[in-house]
Amino acid sequence: MSTSPTVEDRLRAAQLRVTRPRVSVLAAVHQRPHADTDTLISAVRADLGEVSHQAVYDVLRALTGAGLVRRIQPSGSVARYEARVGDNHHHVVCRSCGAIGDVDCAVGHTPCLTASDDHGFEVDEAEVVYWGTCPACAAARPA
Repeated sequence: MSTSPTVEDRLRAAQLRVTRPRVSVLAAVHQRPHADTDTLISAVRADLGEVSHQAVYDVLRALTGAGLVRRIQPSGSVARYEARVGDNHHHVVCRSCGAIGDVDCAVGHTPCLTASDDHGFEVDEAEVVYWGTCPACAAARPA
């Protein structure tokens, strides 16, 4: 029976030193998909006690650079982080409350969409954001 890699295993595989802040931030991102930095800072502080904003930002930058975390920033939103990486999935965003959900690639293989004119670029990723109203916000609208 195979087990999922631990946070520590993921850090080692990415050739990052295993430190308490890195473990805590990566675990927080795994537990809170699409969390903003303030949410992650609160989670890390609940886990480790006092930790600076800069320390969390530095860890997020290292994790993103190593490909362990993906940073997304839908228009009009603060940066958010997720641990689902490497599959070129997309997102759906509620225009009312800002809730974000994952949307698997609609058709084909990475990069999901073929540009009508790639201008000579070697395209390796396509980013699509679907905008709408989440079920909770739609239900709360006056009839």
